[in-house]
Amino acid sequence: MNEDQEKKDQIMIELEDVIDPELGIDLVNLGLIYGVEIRNGNEAIVTMTLTTMGCPLSDMLNDSIIEAAESVPGIDKCQVELVWYPAWDISKMSRYARISLGIRE
Repeated sequence: MNEDQEKKDQIMIELEDVIDPELGIDLVNLGLIYGVEIRNGNEAIVTMTLTTMGCPLSDMLNDSIIEAAESVPGIDKCQVELVWYPAWDISKMSRYARISLGIRE
């Protein structure tokens, strides 16, 4: 595994500590993190979406994502790219998240 992949994997682990305060589940299990890219060896680009447009928590989540990514050794900068396509729906949630929220499969 190359160094960039190790950083991506570590960032995803750190993002599991970023909890959506409305739902009480982390962004990774909610399926809101669409990807992580490493540029120049030290910059992370986190692509994500939100459950709804105009989410009042987007600024707080943005700051928490940056803090989590920049806690990974070798990552000095993080940028969050918010996207609306593909649209989020409950199928993107992990089984853990669906069970935690009482959503039947």
